[in-house]
Amino acid sequence: MKPVDKKIYLASKSPRRRELLRQIGVDFELLLLRNDGPRGADVTEDVRPGESAYDYVGRVAAEKAAFAFDLIRRRHLVPRPVLTADTTVTLDGAILGKPANTAEAVSMLELLSGRTHQVMTAIAVYHHKLELQVTQVSEVRFATLTPASIQAYCATGEPYDKAGGYGIQGLASVFIEHIEGSHSGIMGLPIYETAQLLRQAGLPLP
Repeated sequence: MKPVDKKIYLASKSPRRRELLRQIGVDFELLLLRNDGPRGADVTEDVRPGESAYDYVGRVAAEKAAFAFDLIRRRHLVPRPVLTADTTVTLDGAILGKPANTAEAVSMLELLSGRTHQVMTAIAVYHHKLELQVTQVSEVRFATLTPASIQAYCATGEPYDKAGGYGIQGLASVFIEHIEGSHSGIMGLPIYETAQLLRQAGLPLP
């Protein structure tokens, strides 16, 4: 009897997503998409005019999955499910991406201070003719932050590769008064929803 292939392709550079997949026993092979270079990014993450945060995050995750799935075919790789994800932070309808510098990080944290914002993570799983997708939305309330605490946090270097300029799994956890939703979703990969999609794609999960 042919053994069941329990591995997937993960098209994400996020170490947090790798950690969360390992947590639930999912074996994966990285399939990294290009963010820049002479030919540009494989999938652009620019926001379209008038696009809501919910639509934006879902579209980017789906485009990444479609590109990665086509890459598997073109490279003649072993066919397996491919998982992609995209996370964004939104406040009052505005999308807060990854800050490019200290000034942007400070500005984002000042906006989040003492407020409740939404963290949206869209995940997509493509396999054969299956195109599965879900977006998980959580609410996060920040305590009121002092200018000194914002500057100290930015000095750690932690904000710069994270949507909204903070990571719930890191030092910024001391800023968070309350969350409603999925802790793992705020990290970048909602475990419950991810497991559901992977099961639908044929992965033998508990």
